[in-house]
Amino acid sequence: MRIYVGFDDTDTKDADRGTGKLARWFEGELPPACAVWGVVRQQLLLDSRIPYTSHNSAACVVVEAPGPDAAEGLIARARDHLARHFLEGSDPGLCVAAEDNPALERLIAFGRLAAIEVVTPDEACSAAGGCHLSAHGGTGDGIIGAAAAVGLTADGWNGRFIEYRGLRDLPPRVSIAGLAGRGILAVSMDRDAPVPRPEDWVETRGWLRPRLWGGRPILPVLGAGDGVWWSVGEKRRKADPDSIQV
Repeated sequence: MRIYVGFDDTDTKDADRGTGKLARWFEGELPPACAVWGVVRQQLLLDSRIPYTSHNSAACVVVEAPGPDAAEGLIARARDHLARHFLEGSDPGLCVAAEDNPALERLIAFGRLAAIEVVTPDEACSAAGGCHLSAHGGTGDGIIGAAAAVGLTADGWNGRFIEYRGLRDLPPRVSIAGLAGRGILAVSMDRDAPVPRPEDWVETRGWLRPRLWGGRPILPVLGAGDGVWWSVGEKRRKADPDSIQV
């Protein structure tokens, strides 16, 4: 069973780490019976009316658990994790929901809304009724992103993976077959959408972040000729404040 653990707003403008890194660190807090399936970054609305830290992104850790009863233990561990790692001046939020929770449909709708419109903490609370949603400091506005991250990730068609089966340890060039062996499907974005061959290579340029499409990691690629593909997207320069969250 999958359990979604959403984190948001755990950092400040001068921080050396972002919410994405805190979410990835949560893997080290899991009980032996649980494992991280992936960690997904979700982009929310950019609007001057929203007081976000850098780029208004949130993160969701997708945990493979033996059953829904594991949720309570994950909530306790996530609370402790936030207490240890959030930065003073931030507004941390936490949302936890199992895949069989009836509230998930409301969270999905809320997440879609938060990606395109300004939403409120009250709307987040209403959407999360029946699952865990809590504020852990500051204004408490982090519950918005935490709830939206769970909803968008559960929807299965949004966000990019910031961790999935050691993707950060992959070399700058990796074969299509090698990606498939890790559960990552390379999909051509070219006009005629040719199918990449198993023996073809993907040039990652040192930064490979599959998208969450259809509930699985999909790597969009563009053909570069001679059996070589380029992964779509690249790491932002360090001068970009959002770079700490990739």
